Amino acid sequence: MSEHAPVLADSPFSINTLAAAQVDDLLARADAFGLAIERLDSGVTLIDGGIDVRGSTAAGVAVGAICMGSLGEVRLSVRPEADWPTWIEVASAQPVLACLGSQYAGWSLSASKEEAGGRKFFSLGSGPARALACREDLFAELGYRDRAERGVLVLEVDRRPPQVVIDKILRDCGLAPEALTLILTPTTSLAGSTQVVARVLEVAMHKAHDLGFALGDIVEGSACAPLPAPSPDGGIAMGRTNDAILYGGRVQLAVSGSDEAAQRLAKALPSSNSRDYGRSFADIFRDYEYDFYKIDPALFAPAEVWVSNLDSGRSWHAGAIDMALLRSLWLEVDA
Repeated sequence: MSEHAPVLADSPFSINTLAAAQVDDLLARADAFGLAIERLDSGVTLIDGGIDVRGSTAAGVAVGAICMGSLGEVRLSVRPEADWPTWIEVASAQPVLACLGSQYAGWSLSASKEEAGGRKFFSLGSGPARALACREDLFAELGYRDRAERGVLVLEVDRRPPQVVIDKILRDCGLAPEALTLILTPTTSLAGSTQVVARVLEVAMHKAHDLGFALGDIVEGSACAPLPAPSPDGGIAMGRTNDAILYGGRVQLAVSGSDEAAQRLAKALPSSNSRDYGRSFADIFRDYEYDFYKIDPALFAPAEVWVSNLDSGRSWHAGAIDMALLRSLWLEVDA
C-alpha cells in the first residue's frame, strides 16, 4: 500500500460526466457494434456486449475507453511483423485517475443463491461509477470521489445481475435508476476479451501502486498488447486475456522524481519477477485450485517495461515479451 499523499484530491475531472458522451455514442451505435440494449422497468439501462448477442471487437475498444472515464485512448493496430496480427494500444495523460480511479476492476458485487434466484452471483465492477460509490479503500488513498448525475459500470459477467445487485449499485452510487447504465461483457465474447486486454496500462499502474511508487510522480503512460481470439470456454478465455498482458504487454511510463526511484520501478515491474512466470495463466490458476490469492501477486504485471524520468531525460528498460509462448498457446499448428 502506498504511503504517499492523495494524488487526486484536487482533480477537476468528473469521469462519469466525461464518459456519458461515449456511453451515448455506444447506445446510438448498438446495432453496428452488435450490442443489445435493454431498459429495465425501473429505468436502468443494460448493454449486452456478448451474452445473447455476438458483440464486436469495436465495441470492446469503445468499452475500454469508457472504462477509463474518457481519460484514455484505446485503439486497434495491425502488426503482422510482430508475430501476431492485431494489437490493442492504450494511452493516457491522466493515468492514475483513468486506470486506478476508473478502469481497475475493484468493486466486489455479489448475491447469494437465494437473492440471485438459485445461483450465486459475483462480479467485479469497473469503470467510472466506482468513483461515485467509493466502496474501496483505494479511493481514500487517491483522495478522489466523483459527483455526477449519470453513472456507468462495466461487469465481466455471462448473465444479467440480479435486482439486489442493481439496487446496491444504485444506492451506493446515489443514482436514480434512469441515470445508471450497466455494460455486460463476458470474457468469452469479442467485446469482453478486448476490453480486458485494454487494461494493460492499468495493470502496470496497479503494480506500481503495490510497489509503493509515488503515484503523483507518474505523469503519463502508454501500452500495447496482442489481442487473442476469445474462447467459448470461460477458463481458457480468461487465461488468454491474462497471458496477453503477462507475456505480451509492453508499457512505457513517463515519471518525475529521482532517477533511483525510476530505475527501481523499471526493474521491479515486469511479470518475469514472479515465481509463477513462464506458464499459461489457465494452467497456473488450475494448479492453485482456482484461488487467485494463491498466485504470486508479482505475476500480475506487463511483460516489458520502459520507465522514462522527465526530470533527467533518462530511461530504463526491463523484461521482454514472449511471443513464442503466446503463439504456442493461441495458434493451431498443422501436424
